[in-house]
Amino acid sequence: MNLKATLIGFSAILMWSLLALFTAASGQMPPFQLSAICFLIGSLPGIAVLVARPERLKLLRQPAKVWIVGIAGLFGYHFLYFTALRNAPAVEAGLIAYLWPLLIVVGSAMLPGERLRWYHVAGAFAGLAGTVLIVARNGVAFDGAYTLGYGAAFLCAFTWSGYSLLTRRFDAVSTDVVTGFCLATSFLSFLCHLALETTVWPATGFEWFAVLGLGLLPVGAAFYAWDHGVKNGDIQILGAASYAAPVLSTLMLVVTGFAEPSWRIALACALVTGGAILAAKDMIFRRKKLAVAQGAKA
Repeated sequence: MNLKATLIGFSAILMWSLLALFTAASGQMPPFQLSAICFLIGSLPGIAVLVARPERLKLLRQPAKVWIVGIAGLFGYHFLYFTALRNAPAVEAGLIAYLWPLLIVVGSAMLPGERLRWYHVAGAFAGLAGTVLIVARNGVAFDGAYTLGYGAAFLCAFTWSGYSLLTRRFDAVSTDVVTGFCLATSFLSFLCHLALETTVWPATGFEWFAVLGLGLLPVGAAFYAWDHGVKNGDIQILGAASYAAPVLSTLMLVVTGFAEPSWRIALACALVTGGAILAAKDMIFRRKKLAVAQGAKA
């Protein structure tokens, strides 16, 4: 297991924790328009690398299945998520959609060379419990009238977990292809915007700055980091640790004045942190044993 790659993957989770803050500060731009602009911004660093090192363009020549999985993952997830929010209450839709970390942990058992242990699942469930505390602070009430939205949210969870698990199988594929995934997602989001939304532009420079921040970090660099992490790091630890994103996101909102502190946040932090440590038990104790062995040799 590559510790560096796992940490790079975790940096994506840290960047995703900024999503709510930047979105709240970005004004009233509709979701598909925001997605189109942010993914276009997110592709720019990759384009810059390809311009500076044109020999890497050949790395974009990948089998059709790689492009199908990548575009379906990025665009499919966002399309289904926005569809869920349009057709179901945000709390219930968000909770269902955020089953994807648990699905990654459980689904990892099907990957070559991976073994699913009880503490991986327990850690993921602890993270899920922390997420429920944060997202469902005002209660949850599932209603059959929102079946379409709930269905889209379930598909959303399966789409992102499926993308992450399949990406692991494409470990020989360069992360440069994420640039193409972002461009395709931007274009498809733009088409959805034209068909479904009314254009609304940011009203202030501060809102434009928030849109830029979204494009560069949670809707940009995070996808490159996640791609590298799930291909080369410990995908079970990353799956369990992904539940840190909504908790960290809420902490960001508290620190910046967009939300109030509460006991729920403290307990959610404890559950998510404990769950992540439990899921990473092997990695933590392996490194401790290695350090002790090296000390004994010295």
